[in-house]
Amino acid sequence: MKQLITFLAAAIICSAATAQTDSTKKQKSDTIRIGGIIIVKNGKKDKDVNITMGRKNNEKKKNSNVSTNWWILDLGFANYNDQTNYTTATADGYLKNRPGYPGLDKNDFKLRTGKSVNVNIWFFMQRLNVIKHYVNLKYGFGLELNNYRYKSSVSYKEGGYIPYTAGTQTNAPFIFRDSISFTKNKLAADYLTVPFMLNFTTNPGSHKKGISISAGVSAGYLYSQRNKQKSGERGKDRNKGDYDMERFKFSYVGELGLGPVHFYGSYSPKSMYEHSLDIRPYTVGLRFSNW
Repeated sequence: MKQLITFLAAAIICSAATAQTDSTKKQKSDTIRIGGIIIVKNGKKDKDVNITMGRKNNEKKKNSNVSTNWWILDLGFANYNDQTNYTTATADGYLKNRPGYPGLDKNDFKLRTGKSVNVNIWFFMQRLNVIKHYVNLKYGFGLELNNYRYKSSVSYKEGGYIPYTAGTQTNAPFIFRDSISFTKNKLAADYLTVPFMLNFTTNPGSHKKGISISAGVSAGYLYSQRNKQKSGERGKDRNKGDYDMERFKFSYVGELGLGPVHFYGSYSPKSMYEHSLDIRPYTVGLRFSNW
């Protein structure tokens, strides 16, 4: 009897020890991933399930070989480098001088720099990986809008009667110094533009860190140009015309990114006019972009 009791006590102790050992075992977990959702099942019970949205902390995001940035905005200033020979421009008949007054010269085409603005609206820009995302091709398509605000009272005409002459007419565009003062006098020139640049970045994994530099060229097509004026004598006046401006525009373009802040610039080595005036436009400003 004592032997039976001893045997049963030993069996109970062994069973308890075994149960305690099993309870401390690390239970095997199953992991299921569906897209950005991670489901981890711990143990056999349905309630021991963890669901995580997104990537694990130790997972690194892979950069896409082609990334697209939609609706980029540029805000900056427009100006130009005036290399015109005004004697030749007057002889060509493009500039009409008022009798008894000095001829048009470089001072008449000086701009109000704080009010001469450039606004670019890029429908999209894409970045194509070339070398491990450190070197990329960058290109896009958008609108380039330039407003040149004059200090003087120069006016544009597409043709017609020439001021200060006795009924003389011409079919050619011309520019003259007007007889009144304008509170607002600007030339607007708008382009459809395609930029193409080589991009270098020090931190491909984050657009908010590191430095990025882009340099290249752009090609633009002039689809609208107009001379808008405002005065007490005439009110608001908007003259549209061809003005013998170059239909196509070629520019050198660049971009500098310092973390999340981006600067842009452009310079055209060729005049924005077909003949007579040698005026080479440039822009500089801030770019609001994800990269």
